[in-house]
Amino acid sequence: MNKPKIPIKDGNVALLVGTRKGGFMLRSSHSREKWKLEGPFMLGAIVHNIILDPRDGRTLLMAASTGHLGPTIFRSSDQGGTWTEAARPPAFPKADSEEKGEAVSHTFSLWPGHVDEPGVFYAGTAPVGLFRSEDGGETWDGVAGFNENPMRRTWIGPAEFAPPGGGGLHSLQIDPRDPAHMYIGCSMGGVFESLDQGRSWQPLNKGCEADFLPDPEADFGHDPHTLRIHPLYPDVLYQQNHCGIYRMDREDGYWVRIGSNMPEDVGDIGFPIVLDPRDPQRVWVFPMDGTEIWPRTSPKGKPAVYVSTNGGKNWVSLHKGLPARHGYFTVKRHAMNADRQAPLGIYFGTSGGQVWGSVDEGNRWRKLVDYLPEIYSIVPVVFAA
Repeated sequence: MNKPKIPIKDGNVALLVGTRKGGFMLRSSHSREKWKLEGPFMLGAIVHNIILDPRDGRTLLMAASTGHLGPTIFRSSDQGGTWTEAARPPAFPKADSEEKGEAVSHTFSLWPGHVDEPGVFYAGTAPVGLFRSEDGGETWDGVAGFNENPMRRTWIGPAEFAPPGGGGLHSLQIDPRDPAHMYIGCSMGGVFESLDQGRSWQPLNKGCEADFLPDPEADFGHDPHTLRIHPLYPDVLYQQNHCGIYRMDREDGYWVRIGSNMPEDVGDIGFPIVLDPRDPQRVWVFPMDGTEIWPRTSPKGKPAVYVSTNGGKNWVSLHKGLPARHGYFTVKRHAMNADRQAPLGIYFGTSGGQVWGSVDEGNRWRKLVDYLPEIYSIVPVVFAA
């Protein structure tokens, strides 16, 4: 059987970079050897995520927390030259006078809708909530099947037990074969699946360890850090979890801890996970020190990306060009990503404000830019001509 193909994007790669103090763009030459920094956008605002609409190749959405506007969404149609605020950003309904309501502290993640749904976007928030826009990001409404689900608060737990920065809905994956089939990952609650475009949800956490819960095999209450499905083989799922690296073949419905095969002195704790868009067996992670005090830095101060080419059975360190010692940084869940060129380019941004890149699939790394604010997200894009 012939393997399906993801086409190589024709054009120069650009990296959309969200940071603690604004948004930036790194544009590459055609060879991806030279990079030019542009921006900042919304200097001083926390920019959690910037994405490009892959359906039109032009529209940018930015999730930002600003001092005067609070958490909101901005839109650009000129590659970041100008930005306009959403008319109605994601917000929970106002509570009755006798009830205690919820307020969005920030929009954690942005996701384009299915390829056959132009103008549709999704947003994940903290506290854990899911929102949808059908007009290109201008107005947002809560996905009632999740936000108003009577089990939602039970699934995600009380707010006082939220992780640092607040619990958030950080991952949304849509089955490319069926826009009604969706997965979400919540840093309080776990992974959930919908077969009816968000009208109903079921936990999907069997097999995941949860050593911080009274019942380590609970159906919900888990803490995935990142969730991804493969774009060509969407029944193959991966997640980087608070308790390791996991893979699922959807037909089995059971997560397998493939991170147990990582070197013991490195471990399998981290935040991002990146899939090869053409090969469901190849996956990259960026481990951090997950010992008792959780320093959230590279193990032993030796940063390295680890790759598996066989679905997690074995892992190899990719560290050439990275600091050999005293590299005390880490990489946030949205701050590592891959383009779709050949050979594949992989990029990550650090808590220290550096962007590192490899245009040979991780074999050799080089620093693309330094001295940015703490990096929250990196999204490689190719703009429409």
